[in-house]
Amino acid sequence: MVGMKTGKRKAALGDRVFGLVIMTALCIIAVVALVPLLSVLSLSFSSKNAVNMNAVTLLPVEFTLASWKCIFARSDMWRSAGITLASTAVGTVLALLITATMAYPLSKKEFKLSHIIMVGVIITMIFKAPIVPYFITMRAIGLYNNPLVLVLPHILSAYNLAVMRTFFMQFSKEIEESAMIDGCGPFRTLFKIVLPSSKAIIATIGLFYGVVFWNQYQHPLYFIQDTRLYPLQMKVRQFINEGTELQTLAVKANVNYTDRSLKAAIVVFAILPIIAIYPFIQKYFEKGAMLGSVKG
Repeated sequence: MVGMKTGKRKAALGDRVFGLVIMTALCIIAVVALVPLLSVLSLSFSSKNAVNMNAVTLLPVEFTLASWKCIFARSDMWRSAGITLASTAVGTVLALLITATMAYPLSKKEFKLSHIIMVGVIITMIFKAPIVPYFITMRAIGLYNNPLVLVLPHILSAYNLAVMRTFFMQFSKEIEESAMIDGCGPFRTLFKIVLPSSKAIIATIGLFYGVVFWNQYQHPLYFIQDTRLYPLQMKVRQFINEGTELQTLAVKANVNYTDRSLKAAIVVFAILPIIAIYPFIQKYFEKGAMLGSVKG
């Protein structure tokens, strides 16, 4: 009996030590991940002299909003941000709707073609379309220099479909049967019963889709040449490539920013929305990621 208690104490101590080691490692990783962001953020709020003298590390030196005022004064920046915001909002809603309506029937054993269709879905995860035929096809259907190219190619992800299907497979069959007894058809059961009870997986998949839409770069690089249609990430690229021009303008205007502080400000401007949204859906994200990966 004494030996069993001693063993339990050792196991508990071992668990606490293991937890402490993991927590310490995660804190170190978090600090390492935050350092570049803090450095860029500090540059955006530092004066021209401090930036030119490389005096900025993790805190702003001679705090100023000059770089941010310059960014906010550019109408093209707001237009690109609006395009990205609109494509992200519309694309995420459409993607969630299509993914849910496809994943729900595929989660049912009664649907005989479920496994065959899922094999086809998995194949699309392994084998990607060649770039040249893909480009020709997209151009042929009118998506060249078309804002819809920021939305349509991303409204269904094989991985997200598989995760949501796995979640629906675990949904209580008794609740669905009760709804059908009360006269609910499959669509009404999905939209009135299943989806309102699936906030965790919806938030998780919605975050996945939202990040893809917000950060997309390859598609606009291939299919958008009109600078008026540039999403935010393409505008960031254009802005950074204008370094020499920006520096010349800064010198002529005698302002309190440099091309480096402007670049830092636009980078922070582009990533802040995603960082700001994540804390509000973190609790759903953690639960949804676990629920969607328990069984396949």
